[in-house]
Formats: sequence, C-alpha cells, structure tokens
Amino acid sequence: MHASEIMTTSVKTVSSNTPLTEAVSLMCLYRFSGIPVVDEGKLVGIIAEKDIMASLLSNPDDLKDGLATINFDELMSEYAGILKGTVSYLMTHSVKSVPEDMHILKAAALMAGYRFRRIPVTDGDQLLGMLSLGDIHKAIFHKNLSLIAA
Repeated sequence: MHASEIMTTSVKTVSSNTPLTEAVSLMCLYRFSGIPVVDEGKLVGIIAEKDIMASLLSNPDDLKDGLATINFDELMSEYAGILKGTVSYLMTHSVKSVPEDMHILKAAALMAGYRFRRIPVTDGDQLLGMLSLGDIHKAIFHKNLSLIAA
C-alpha cells in the first residue's frame, strides 16, 4: 500500500508571508500540530507548534537541568510578541517529505526516525497531500480486520 492511497489530499496550507497569528489560528481551530508552507505552488517549509513553542522557550535545556530561574507568567506574556511576525520567521525550511509511491510502512519508519506524527507527500517540490501515523495505523487496521476478527 502506497502513501498516495491513504494520504489526505485536502490540505490546509499557508504561505511564508502569512501572519503567524493566522497560521496559529488555523492550528488551534483545526487542531493541527503543523501546516505546510507553500509559495507559488511549491512546498518551502513547515510551520509547527514546536517551532512556536521553541521560540518562546529559547533554552529548554536549562529547564531540564534545573539551572534556569524563569518567570513563566512573564514568559507567557511574550507569546503575543512572537506572533507579530510572519510564518517565514519561525518555519522550518528544510522539509522532509515522502514520494506518493512510498510504501506506507517505509513512510512510518521514516516518520518514527524523525519523530514526526505527519509528513508531506510530494512530487518534487509539489505538495500532493499529508500522511499521518493515524492514517497509516487506520489503513493497516482495515487491511487486517478480517484476520483480527478471526
């Protein structure tokens, strides 16, 4: 089974000059953890919740080591300032993607290796769809449903 058979094709996208407030609104409204960034029909990046949170928590290693004394309430108030820019300011530019003819388990292995829950499906730099671990799991479940019920 290939990525093209189970990917989501109605993908919401933003451009690199989209205001971050608009991209974050889409993430919150549709419960997306990330949105592909497309300029002039080409996939140029991904804007993800982790990109936004990483800019807010500039040095999370200090937190893990217990070295930082951070005023978290003050830090939360800086969030509005972060969202004043455009998507290009925080997006990940080096996009990992899979081709439409990749086997779904190979795609799942790649996603696990990068610790992604979803990945763009592309033909060159053209976005064709998005593939999630949930899509893959559901497809495998349905494929094996008769064996499970037996």
